[in-house]
Amino acid sequence: MRELAGKVAAITGAASGIGRELAYACASAGMRLVLADLDRAGLDATVARVPAPAAGCLAIDCDVSKPASVEQLAQRAYDAFGDVHLLFNNAGVAVCGPAWTATPEDWQWSIGVNLMGVVHGIRSFVPRMLARGQEGHVVNTASVAGFVSVPGSSVYCATKHAVVTLSECLQHDLALAKSRLAVSVLAPAFVNTGIADSARHRPAELAATNPLAAPFEARVRKAIEAGRLTAADIARLALEGVREGRFYILTHPAILPAIDTRAREILGGRPPTNPMP
Repeated sequence: MRELAGKVAAITGAASGIGRELAYACASAGMRLVLADLDRAGLDATVARVPAPAAGCLAIDCDVSKPASVEQLAQRAYDAFGDVHLLFNNAGVAVCGPAWTATPEDWQWSIGVNLMGVVHGIRSFVPRMLARGQEGHVVNTASVAGFVSVPGSSVYCATKHAVVTLSECLQHDLALAKSRLAVSVLAPAFVNTGIADSARHRPAELAATNPLAAPFEARVRKAIEAGRLTAADIARLALEGVREGRFYILTHPAILPAIDTRAREILGGRPPTNPMP
């Protein structure tokens, strides 16, 4: 989908980080916006700084872990603009710690947002996009953690691996349906997006976290803060990938050898190499 001006982009997780920068990038390309997040203050801050597209910007409170909330988002988007051409299933959270001490609440929260948020986005938007019969694009935000396995990140990696294979299956399904929709997986590495502080929005009933998380969280935070690419860089690369029709949008080329190593280990039946020694 090379021409974006005048079209409609829906973006979840738009209150901060990559989602916020996707909003700016899409608006700068002349798109109308549907922005969603459960962080109302952050969402309002995004809207206040958006380069205003000609036909406006709709900001909606949305908890992507709730199917009814995402369905309402889709309905309001179509009621307002009549169409959505570019869908970013982008909202995400992160937890850390050894696999054997990850709590049920860690799993429930992470799966609810990282995986089911994408599932709900697909279920609510894709049928509407198909019914319109127009060219469109779905971008699901995974991570390089969807292609490699990182110590202390079992919950996060499991959800992001699931997003990758869900996206691949969606691509196959759309091809069989002979649709005009394309799919991409956006897979950045460490970027200072605010995801390290995602627990500030964690539901109280899911507060029980991994008791051994702290050293892993400190390591991840250090790596994030040292990241050379910004969230704005990731948004720019995402739109380039959409325009070029790329399925895998891997924004950090330095991770490619680790992905290659993992593939060779799978084929050779060998134990995995730590990608973060």
